[in-house]
Amino acid sequence: MSKHVVPPLGPNSVERIDLKTALEDRYLAYALSTIMHRALPDVRDGLKPVHRRLLYVMQLLRLDPTAAFKKSAKIVGDVMGGYHPHGDQSIYDALVRLAQDFAARYPLVDGQGNFGNIDGDSAAAYRYTEARLTDVAKLLLDGLDEDTVDFRPNYDGSVEEPLVLPGAFPNLLANGSSGIAVGMATSIPPHNAAELCDAALHLIKTPNASDDKIAQLVQGPDFPTGGVIIDGRDAIAEAYRSGRGSFRVRARWSVEELPRSGWQVVVTEIPYLVQKSRLIEKIAELLVAKKLPLLSDVRDESAEDVRIVLEPKSRSIDPAVMMELLFRTTELEARIPLNMNVLSNGKIPKVMSLREVLREWLGHRKDVLLRRSNFRLAEIGRRLEILDGYLIAYLNLDAVIRLIRQEDEPKPALIKRFKLSDTQAEAILNMRLRALRRLEEVEIRGEHQSLSKEQKGLQALLKSEVGQWDKIADEIRSVKEKYSKKTPLGRRRTDFAEAPDIDADFEQSMLEKEPVTVVCSEKAWIRTMKGHLEDFGSLSFKDGDKGQFAFHAMSTDRVMLFSSAGKFFTLDVAKLPGGRGHGEPVRLMCDLDAAESIVALFVHVPGTRRLLASTEGDGFVVSEDECLATTRKGKQVLNVKAPVEAAVCVPVADDATHLAVIGENRKMLIFKRSEVPDMSRGKGVRLQRYKDGGLSDAKAFRLKDGLSWTDSSGRSFTVTDLKEWVGERAQAGRMPPKGFPLRNKFG
Repeated sequence: MSKHVVPPLGPNSVERIDLKTALEDRYLAYALSTIMHRALPDVRDGLKPVHRRLLYVMQLLRLDPTAAFKKSAKIVGDVMGGYHPHGDQSIYDALVRLAQDFAARYPLVDGQGNFGNIDGDSAAAYRYTEARLTDVAKLLLDGLDEDTVDFRPNYDGSVEEPLVLPGAFPNLLANGSSGIAVGMATSIPPHNAAELCDAALHLIKTPNASDDKIAQLVQGPDFPTGGVIIDGRDAIAEAYRSGRGSFRVRARWSVEELPRSGWQVVVTEIPYLVQKSRLIEKIAELLVAKKLPLLSDVRDESAEDVRIVLEPKSRSIDPAVMMELLFRTTELEARIPLNMNVLSNGKIPKVMSLREVLREWLGHRKDVLLRRSNFRLAEIGRRLEILDGYLIAYLNLDAVIRLIRQEDEPKPALIKRFKLSDTQAEAILNMRLRALRRLEEVEIRGEHQSLSKEQKGLQALLKSEVGQWDKIADEIRSVKEKYSKKTPLGRRRTDFAEAPDIDADFEQSMLEKEPVTVVCSEKAWIRTMKGHLEDFGSLSFKDGDKGQFAFHAMSTDRVMLFSSAGKFFTLDVAKLPGGRGHGEPVRLMCDLDAAESIVALFVHVPGTRRLLASTEGDGFVVSEDECLATTRKGKQVLNVKAPVEAAVCVPVADDATHLAVIGENRKMLIFKRSEVPDMSRGKGVRLQRYKDGGLSDAKAFRLKDGLSWTDSSGRSFTVTDLKEWVGERAQAGRMPPKGFPLRNKFG
């Protein structure tokens, strides 16, 4: 058994550090690594390291757009082994996304095999798929071997990789990017390359162009899956100005006519990054849950193109209303965020405006142009030096040949005899005999003249900033022409429209419209029964309780409750308890005091007017719309003070000419409807004067039709000769006609 060895102690062997400082330093290093090498793209080429390494390795493998495809496994293996040691799956996922035409607006990889689909199905394993570069990727790589960008050692120092690509294509904005780092994130939607080129050309011509002008040239995102953006121009311009915002994107749909005046909606484009299968599954779930009452069925008839068929419940439904409901409840409408948080100059995380992003890209293109020109000048200088040596050799051909044949070390002799440089002497000694023909001298002089001309042009370009920007503008125009809106790849796919202003109660529309019977007892227990019951006598109640209200309604209706305290409460029929048992106390659904009783319970009909009156005989007419309560506390409408209570809440038809009131003293009075004011709240005016008791009931009617009432047996009576009871408001009245119910109620 080995003895435990105590680690040595003392100032010479232990370094004491503050734990807080150590954690901060290590977490900062981790955060910077995540920001710089994983999550945020470089503003110059729009790529993250994994994407840049993929394209670089594919160029090393010579996978040009015209070359044969090569296995994705080979590409992934070379990237992981030489440049990106972070796992093959993450590398392959990045490769797949660059090849998906529904994810990348301008794919950088041309994939062969199963690279996934818009339904959300994943790609086949990398041993089954093949890939090569696209023309867009070649633009990003163009000039990489001409010292246009800096290189750095790879993770083990065995080879070098580019810090950034030359980027002749505005990839950051054209293809977009997204990522989550530590404490920051980025989300840039794709845009149209031709519009970006227009904006860049305008910035070259007018460096101080405003953000608003740039926003006019770049209309908005252009998603690979199309769709319709419904944001206003001001909102889009503000998002581009600040670098933060969002875009509302809706599916593109149209109405297809069917036989017998039928129709169906066909969705042909869905929002960006929405999985079609998940979208349809969500719609189907809402259908089963009866939350899409306007929709009957959903079908996926997609082949290569998207085709989702939506069948309405009825052909009388407005298609726009049905789609508006679907936009509000499903992913047929999506909000795409904009957060242009990128690495400025490859080092500094920064949220940029659209104008700043384009300026940095143009600055990078200028650096690439200068470095490329200097590289070409150096190459031309070396070639001209060799050509000058060749011309000296041709002018002194016999002497050169003689010297080479006679000297044991001809190189130093050539340098001394003809004043040549080491490079020139080496080139002469390496010449082939066939190059000594006369025609070769003519070709050398022609090449020398051509290179000299190119050299002067490059030297002039390096001295002229105007010439440099003209050259860059020509390159951008070439890109714009190649991906113009007239080409299949360059045409704008996402359109713009204003959201329709549809005035509809969508909350009610989401409910299934079914007939129900609302039942409420004297002790205020409420419930709904399915269907419109005809026999209310068969309803059961708790012991000691009995029915007070029972009426027909629809599940989408709202019920209004008028209490003896003069308050109105509003209840949704759909939220009332079902018919099992005896229901629930209505006091659980609204703040109805225990001392209050229910005066009236009825279905709300917009536009209807009602006569409200207290036991003291005061009242007024009010619109039901004014009485709708939005909270559990209800809405005070008729002002009463104990012991006075609200006693009457009866409908008043628009054509009613008179009101009839009867008191507990069994005296009835009829007066004109116009004598009672319309109010939204208050005590009202005196309807009838009492010596004893108070108001019992009231009714609105047309005098020429007569006054009707119902007795306790359910029989109806009508009296047309009412001259004895017609008077003015606030009179005492007279005893009612013979046969009027003893309970002093009209119905």
